[in-house]
Formats: sequence, structure tokens, C-alpha cells
Amino acid sequence: MTLQHFMNDAISPWMREEGPDSDIVLSSRIRLARNFADVSYPILAEVEKLEDIRGFFEKEYENKSFHEYKDFAFLKVKNLTAVEKRVLVEKHLISPHLAKHAQTAAALISSNEQVSVMINEEDHIRIQLYFPGFQLNKALEEAFKVDDWLEEEINYAFDETRGYLTSCPTNVGTGLRASVMMHLPALAMTKQINRMIPSINQLGLVVRGIYGEGSEAVGNIFQISNQITLGKSEEDIVEDLQSVVKQLIDHERRARSRIMEQSGTTVEDRIYRAYGVLEYSRIIESKEAARCLSNVRLGIDLGIIKNVSRNILNELMILTQPGFLQQYAKRTLTANERDVLRASLIRERLQLEK
Repeated sequence: MTLQHFMNDAISPWMREEGPDSDIVLSSRIRLARNFADVSYPILAEVEKLEDIRGFFEKEYENKSFHEYKDFAFLKVKNLTAVEKRVLVEKHLISPHLAKHAQTAAALISSNEQVSVMINEEDHIRIQLYFPGFQLNKALEEAFKVDDWLEEEINYAFDETRGYLTSCPTNVGTGLRASVMMHLPALAMTKQINRMIPSINQLGLVVRGIYGEGSEAVGNIFQISNQITLGKSEEDIVEDLQSVVKQLIDHERRARSRIMEQSGTTVEDRIYRAYGVLEYSRIIESKEAARCLSNVRLGIDLGIIKNVSRNILNELMILTQPGFLQQYAKRTLTANERDVLRASLIRERLQLEK
């Protein structure tokens, strides 16, 4: 498997599948943090030790397959261009943190892009696995399998009292981050999400933007994840998150019904105007594109806009990001050139739906 395989398509193969509650939950992710028992954490370790870890993964796992996760590609971050790193971040295959630590960092990515293993990020190993829709239990089950597969060859840093030992104390214990990506346009429209976020935080969960910590919730897409990893089992953490997500799904569905009952014509006008902007604009900035795509996706889910794929939000949210635009153009673009190309690609994509 080559790097170009991951550069060609904005949407990962697993994202083309429908999952439970996929009108609201775009994806479910499980991330496990692990470390080698006999090596200092990446922030303290000698470069040679981290290079040894990277070399171990290249030797043991490059082009290997595990169950349905085939042909793992091994990518050294230092060999990637700035645009290639940005594309991988935009597709959530690597983290922004990994992209910045090029000297010893690497990633193993399955051909279907459902599993990626980040090497020498904040921890020696970050396993992440995605499923479409609301499938946290399934994602956890599969992540455990990948974890066990790696542990056959690796002695993890583990303490009988504290659990898995990690670079950041907030990950000690299970080393688990469970998260769901949710499209919540009705809760955003009615301002309810602003009141809900503090309550969610009080439950030991956190609400972030599309690219995790420090990112903005563009296009009404919110990432909900756990903060607590110590003192609870993985199953309990996932159960707590699922409970809150189910409530958010119910609130969003009720909000959608309510806005259609009370302001149906206004909502339809908003949706069709957004569609018109996407269909006819010659220049469009990323935030405006995200806002319009969110409205169009809402229109699809409400049955107002027909014969347009629901995957259009997933695909165009990535395709119109700066890295992917420059990858598509095969050159560095100015901000204005990106805005022009973004508008052109959106128009072309919408034409394919007709």
C-alpha cells in the first residue's frame, strides 16, 4: 500500500457505509494510548530509542494484515511533504500533534483507513479505530483485537494499580479515548447546544471541534469524548458516553421536528439558499462552505433535498480543506486560489448528484 492510496480520495472507504443513527452521528472512534515498558516516553526518550521503536513497527507490521484490516502501510512522517501531512490530518488518519513531530514519528494505516496506529506521538503507540454511525461498542471490541495483536510482540508499560501508563496523566488507567462525531444543526440553530455543553462537561465528558482539542466546531459538527480514563473500565467509560450521546440524538431529533413545525418555510429557505450558494458560487471560504454544507445535509436528512447523497457532508468537508485542495491542484495555493478551487470542486461534486 502506497501513500498515494490515501491521497486520492477525500472520503475513506468505511465512511461510505451507513451506520446506526447516521443522520446525526457521523462516526464513532476508539483511541488507545500505549507505551513500551522499557523506553522513556517520547517527550523524554533519546532519539535513537524512538527510532528503534519506529524501525520495529516498520519491520514487524508493514504490509501486514489483521482480520479485515488489510495491507497496513507504514509512513514515516519525516518523508511526507507539508501538504501530505495536512491531508492525513484532514482525513483524521494522523493527529496534528504527530504531524509536528516528524523526526521519529510514523503511522501504520490499514488500506480501508479504518485503523491507524500512530507511532511516537505523545505516547509510543496511539491505536485508533473508526466505525460509521453510532457504533461505540463495536469500535471498542475491534480496537481490543488490534491492541491484543500488537501486544503479542510488545511489552506494554502497565501497573497493576494504575493500569496503562501514559505520557499525560489524564490518559493513565485505560488509556482510552472514546468519541463520536455528531452533526447537531438544529441544536445549534436553537442555541440549545450552548446550554448543554457545560452540563456535558460536568459529566466528565468534553465537547470539541472536528479535529479534537483546540479545534473549532465548524459546520455544526461536534466531537463528544470522555475525559476520565482512571478508575473506570473501558466498558463503563463507553457506556457513560453512549448514554449522553443517546440523549443528544433525542434532543437533536426533537429540535429538528420543532423547527419544522414552527418555522418550516424559514428552515426550507435557509436550506435552499445554502444549496444555491454551493451550486453557483465561484469563490467560497472554508467556514462559509462548512456552514452551507451543514444546512444542505440537514435538508437531506429532513427529506427536503432529494437525490443527493448523505455522504456529501463527510466528503466535501474533507475535500474542501486547504491540504486536500493543494493536493488536488498539485501546487501551493494562495488563500484566494483555494477559495476559487473550493467553489469549483463543490459545483462539480453537486453536478455528479444530478
